[in-house]
Amino acid sequence: MTRELNAQVLRILHDVPGLTVVAEPGGTDRRVDAILQFGDQREPVAIEFKRTVNAAMAWQLIQQAKTLPDMPLLAVAGETTADARAILEQHGIGFVDGLGNAHIELPGLLIHLEGRKQARGPGKAAPARLRGKAGVTAQALLVHGDREWQVRDLAEEAGISAGLAHRVLARLENEGIVMSEGAGPRRVRRVANPAALLDLWVEEQDERPIRTPGYLLARAPRELIRRLGENLGHAEIDYAFTGAAGASLVAPFVTAIPVVELWVMSTAAPEELHTGAGTQPVGDGQNVVFVQARNDDPLAYRERTDDGWVANRFRLYADLRRDPRRGQEQAEHLRAEVIGF
Repeated sequence: MTRELNAQVLRILHDVPGLTVVAEPGGTDRRVDAILQFGDQREPVAIEFKRTVNAAMAWQLIQQAKTLPDMPLLAVAGETTADARAILEQHGIGFVDGLGNAHIELPGLLIHLEGRKQARGPGKAAPARLRGKAGVTAQALLVHGDREWQVRDLAEEAGISAGLAHRVLARLENEGIVMSEGAGPRRVRRVANPAALLDLWVEEQDERPIRTPGYLLARAPRELIRRLGENLGHAEIDYAFTGAAGASLVAPFVTAIPVVELWVMSTAAPEELHTGAGTQPVGDGQNVVFVQARNDDPLAYRERTDDGWVANRFRLYADLRRDPRRGQEQAEHLRAEVIGF
């Protein structure tokens, strides 16, 4: 953002009802880009303009805001993602975008607007989006968070081509998530902002799994989990508990388990799943749901517990975020107590 507000920024800001914006550069020492007027209140703000703000960019803006201890930062963008808006709002950074979304919280002012959905025109997809094999690569970086990576090492770890590993690392470096050291064959990269990486991966994965409901008689959820794990293990069907059931195995605070969900190998037919698990197919009243993707990527980095295999903690977090039954609340508990960032 230059000292002089450009026309696009002013157009976006002027669309916010009840807000008057006065461009007032204050020099590099003050970083004042504009004065926001609402009623009889006036508040100076620093403005950062971006064409698009996703989860990774939101974390960059959070770091930038820390350099402005006496000046609120307002993010102005052509468009923002839903996850980016949630992150910015949680960290007290205002935003306005060209799609009509806005959240500005200043002394004497609270504006919150829900705009149109994010535009998805031709050519707007980000390079090396963190889905599919690129998503497994993101999980490898998260699971081995302290490791330094060369391209070939990451490719071997994630089971992908060196070209894809390079594109993922280059994209994450551009996003400020990965830092590099050295040059040429000795160049290594490491994750500098794991929170941003996790949020970006959760934002960009777009699995549409097949769900097969079933029922298995059990007196309590823990008994149901144990029996499912034993039966599937004997049947040699790869699986990983997820959702509330999986979180209960690694995070005791998660107690509500209305349905036990588990990822299972993609090649197993529904009849094979029911036979192996000892479940009965049902149309409703299920207490078990088998979840299958097009491949076995959701089983990557699964972890062994006393009661069976559980999806890795980052996959658990992502799955809980998508659970409408108190999933968001449980996901945040898991992130705070188990993931730690």
